[in-house]
Formats: sequence, structure tokens, C-alpha cells
Amino acid sequence: MVLSETIKFPVHWRVARISDFAKVKGGKRLPLGTALTSEPTDHPYIRVSDFKDGFVEKSGLQFVPDEVFPKIARYTISSSDIYISIVGTIGLIGRVGAELEGANLTENAAKICEIEPWVDTDYLKYFLRSQRGQEQIRALTVGSTQPKLALFRIGDIQIPIPPKGEQLWISQVLRNLDNKIRLIRQMNETLEGIAMAIFKSWFIDFDPVRAKSEGRQPAGMSKEIADLFPNNLSDCDVGQKPEGWCKCTLEDFAELNPESWSKSTAPEKIAYVDLSNTKWGVIESTTNYFWQDAPSRAQRVLRLGDSIVGTVRPGNGSYAIISEAGLTGSTGFAVLRPKTQEFTEFVYLAATAPENIERLAHLADGGAYPAVRPEVVAATSVTIPANRVIIEEFSKITRTLLNKIAENGRESRTLAGLRDALLPKLLSGEIKIKETEKQLEQVL
Repeated sequence: MVLSETIKFPVHWRVARISDFAKVKGGKRLPLGTALTSEPTDHPYIRVSDFKDGFVEKSGLQFVPDEVFPKIARYTISSSDIYISIVGTIGLIGRVGAELEGANLTENAAKICEIEPWVDTDYLKYFLRSQRGQEQIRALTVGSTQPKLALFRIGDIQIPIPPKGEQLWISQVLRNLDNKIRLIRQMNETLEGIAMAIFKSWFIDFDPVRAKSEGRQPAGMSKEIADLFPNNLSDCDVGQKPEGWCKCTLEDFAELNPESWSKSTAPEKIAYVDLSNTKWGVIESTTNYFWQDAPSRAQRVLRLGDSIVGTVRPGNGSYAIISEAGLTGSTGFAVLRPKTQEFTEFVYLAATAPENIERLAHLADGGAYPAVRPEVVAATSVTIPANRVIIEEFSKITRTLLNKIAENGRESRTLAGLRDALLPKLLSGEIKIKETEKQLEQVL
């Protein structure tokens, strides 16, 4: 692919290959028999599943044991480098933050490093994420069963390079949008953390019951709601539970995979949700297909309020609650549809509690693509009150939080759409500084 034949840019810009101004180095496979740990050490291990929209998601990070790190100490990444996935989902591009300086990088990714000062690192990152950059990456990728981008091919990617001042301006425009998107995501992480903390307090740790048994008023709870909880815990076969509560599973609250498209019922077009675009409660993007062109896995009908939990590599956190109508999900999801609206938040938070995701990851088997059956997700054990009013009150409290998360998610996708629309125009020199600033003033 000759870049000048596929993209027009100002005549004062030059074209250079990555190998002209940077080096490309690979990550490192863990030593045979090494098991990563979720307990933090000084050595995070960044996998392709941790790559997000230009940055690394830290909530699911795994860590290299201290005694193993010396064996792979050379294969680290710096905040001044750019990472690129080279196996599986190819072409995920981004940078790590300063807090991940020196983290180990998976062998399924490479880093572009030692970048010459006449090329702005963020400008390079944004070009590689653009349509033109991704087209070149796809053209250089080989293999169908297991696609791979060889390290030496990365150096052949051609980059249109404006003067340094223009590079910095383009980077700043796009970074402002990315920063806004990231702030929204951080807010959503906080809101979901609050919702999950309430779920854990009420239905796992039984904090209100423990407080009442000790003669205390449950913290942060009105007397009317506190009165709904029993005063004592009783022994059971798995520890303790509130008096009068019972053990059951999510099957009592939700239907499993209730609808699937067939040739006769499928719409002409679908908006497809895949596991790779669904991470830790966020559907990052959807892909539009004509039904006849859609992947064979695009079968699950998704309705508002459904919870979707990835069954392939469940430890990767491919889960979310559906807050947008008209979506179609992969058969790689277990779809849990609440039997009544009041169960919506309870089902989602029970299915995606960290303890349950860890359980699913432990139960997954199958070699290269460890998975669990959807029935295993539906069989998630929960302890529930005889008085269902407690669940209704729980839903009222957490629904506000989850609705705000959904609203923020829509704003984030709007900003991402603006960024992605601006990207090719900025990188071709098609629009100028003043035009872009006017557009951004309306959204930032």
C-alpha cells in the first residue's frame, strides 16, 4: 500500500515509515508454568484484553509474581512508547499511563519505542488508530485461522507527518476529547463501584443484619429500610445467613437466553454487540451489519434491562447491562432477562459481582478459549430475603446509579463519534484550527 495513493494531505507534509524514526520491539511470553496473580505486585502484566480505547484498563489487571519478574525484566513498556496488539484482535493502539511505567507487556503485543523528537508520540498514536492507519495494519497482517502482524512489518507502516507544531495541535484537539471521555468513564466506574458496594453490603456481607444484631443502626440506611432486615444471623451449610433468608440461584429471578434471531425473524440490519467490545460494564461500541453479512454468532436478541455476561474467558470481564434498544448479542454471552423489572439491578449486580466473575473464570475450561456454559452463569448462587420488598428497595436505590451510568455512556459514545469523525479530517489537513475549535466549544 502506497500512502500517497490512498490519502491526500498538504504538500508541506512528508511521508515516513515507522522504521525511519522509531524502533519496534515485542513483548514476552511468561515462563512455562507461571500463573499470574490478581494480588497486586510491583509488576503489572498487560494483556491484549486490558487494551481499551487508547489506554489500558486497570480494573482487571493481573500481576507477575516477584520471583518471576527477573526472567522477563527486559520486556517492559514505558509511558513514552506506543503499544499495538499483533495477535488475535490486531491493531489495538494506545499508551500506558505513568502509573504503569515499567509494566510487562504480553507477547501478543509490540511497542513502538525510541521515537525521534520530530514525531509527536500522540500524533503517531492517533494516526495508527485512524481508518488509514488501520487499513495499513490490516494489509500487513497475515493468516486467517490465527491472524498475526509480524514485528518487522510494523516498521513498514507509512505515516503522513506535518510540521511538529501542527502535530502537537492535532494531538491536543483529539486528546481533549479523549480526556473528556476518560473522565466520564472514571465517573461511571465510581458509580458502579457504589452500586456494587451496596449489593455486597446487603446480600453478601449482610452488614445491616450484623449492625442490628449488635444493637446499632445500620449505617447510611433509613429506619424504614433497616426495619425490613432481620435482627440476627443463623448458621447454615456455607457459613451464616440472615434469619428467614434462603439460598437460591439467578434462575429464580431471570430467564436465560430467552430470545434468538432466526432466518424468518431476523431484521434486515442489526447493531451487533461482541465480547471484544464489551468490557467491565461498558459496551464500548457496536457494529452495524446487514443480517446476511453478520457473524454467525450474532443471534442473541437483547432487550432493555437484560444483563449480558461473557462465557468465553469470563475473567476478561465482558459484561454489561443493556440500556439501549435494538441490539443483538453474540452467542458468547449468557443473557439474563429479569422476570420482573424490580429484579433488574439485583440480577445484574449479582451476576457481575467480582466474586462471581472469579468463580466463572475458575470454572472455565477448554484450552485456548476457556469457557463456561450459559447455565453456569444462571446457576449463580444468591442469598435472598423472604421479604421481597428489600429487593424492591435495593432496586430503587441502585437504579438511579445505573441509569446515570447509562446516560454517561451515551455521552461518551457521542464524544467518541465526534473524535472519530474529526480524526481523518485532521490527519488529512482537510479542516483547520478555527473550524475545529468552534465544534469543540459546543461539546466540551
